[in-house]
Amino acid sequence: MLSFLPGPILFTISLTLLIINTTIWGSLLTIGGIIKLLLPIKTVRLGLSHIMNRFMWCWAVCNGGILALISKMEWDVEGLEQLDKNGWYLLISNHISGFDIAAQTYLLRNHIPMLKFFLKKELLYVPIMGLGCWALDMPFMHRTSPAKLKKNPKLKGKDLATTRKACERFKHLPTSIINYVEGSRFTQEKQQRQQSPYQHLLRAKAGGIAFTLSAMGEQFTNLLNITLVYPDSTPDEDVLFGVMNGRVRKVVMKVEVLPVPQVDAKAYFSQADYRVDFQRWLNDLWLEKDKQIQSIMLQYTNEKMAQSDTKNTQHH
Repeated sequence: MLSFLPGPILFTISLTLLIINTTIWGSLLTIGGIIKLLLPIKTVRLGLSHIMNRFMWCWAVCNGGILALISKMEWDVEGLEQLDKNGWYLLISNHISGFDIAAQTYLLRNHIPMLKFFLKKELLYVPIMGLGCWALDMPFMHRTSPAKLKKNPKLKGKDLATTRKACERFKHLPTSIINYVEGSRFTQEKQQRQQSPYQHLLRAKAGGIAFTLSAMGEQFTNLLNITLVYPDSTPDEDVLFGVMNGRVRKVVMKVEVLPVPQVDAKAYFSQADYRVDFQRWLNDLWLEKDKQIQSIMLQYTNEKMAQSDTKNTQHH
C-alpha cells in the first residue's frame, strides 16, 4: 500500500509500527507473567499459557500487517500441509537475519504451536523480556562450564535434569521449539573465518540439538528441517533493514518433515564415536540445505533475467 514511498520513509514508518506492536503485546505478556507468578496454580497457569500464546500469535499477525502496509511482500512457502497445530515439534533452521524469527513466526502461526526458544538462564532477569519469555513458557537453560564440571564432577548431568524439569510443562501443551544450529547469523566474514564447507551456511553445531533431544526427544511428534532464503537480498545487506525500507520483498521458506532422531544422552556426552555419528547426520542435512539454497537463488536469478528480457522485448 505504501511501497511507493522512499526507503527512508518506509523504514521510519515500519520501525515506529514495530515498536508499538512489540510494546503492546510485550506489556500484555508481562502482565500475564506477573499473574502467573502470583497464582502458582496448575490449572490457572495452563489457562494463562494458552492466552499468552495467543498474544504472541497476535504479535505475529500484526507484524504481517505491517509488512503488507509497507511492502508488496511475496511469500513462497512449501511443506505446511503436513503440519498439525496440536503437535509437538523441534525445528532446526539456517539463520540469516534478525528478521528470521518474525518471518517464521508469521508463516507458521496457523500450522504449528507458537515458536519457543531455549534461552540462557541469565536472560530471565532482563526487565520485561525475561518475564515475558517466562510467561510464554520458554525454557531457560543453565549450562555448567567445562571448568566447573572438571572441578566438581558431581554436577555432570545436572544441566540435563534441570532442562527436563523445565520442559515438563510441555507435556500438557502442544509446543514448537526452534534451534538455530549454526549458533549465529550467517555472514560471509563468519563463513570465511570458520572455513565453512558450505556456500550459504555456517557449520552446524550438534551439541544444542542433541541436548534438546536428550531432554525431551520423546515428546516431539516430528523434526522440522526449515530452509529460509531471501533471494532478493544482497550479501552485504542487513536483511531486516532491507525489509523495513521496502527493498527486500521476497521470502522463501521450505519445510521438510522428518522423524525425530533418538539421542542417548549418556552415550552422546561420553562417547566420541556416538557424537561423530550424530554430527555426520547433521552435516548431511546441512549439505542438502546448502544445495537447496543454491537452487533457489539460481531459480530467482533466472526468473529476474527472463522478466528483464520480456520487458526489453516489449519496449522494442
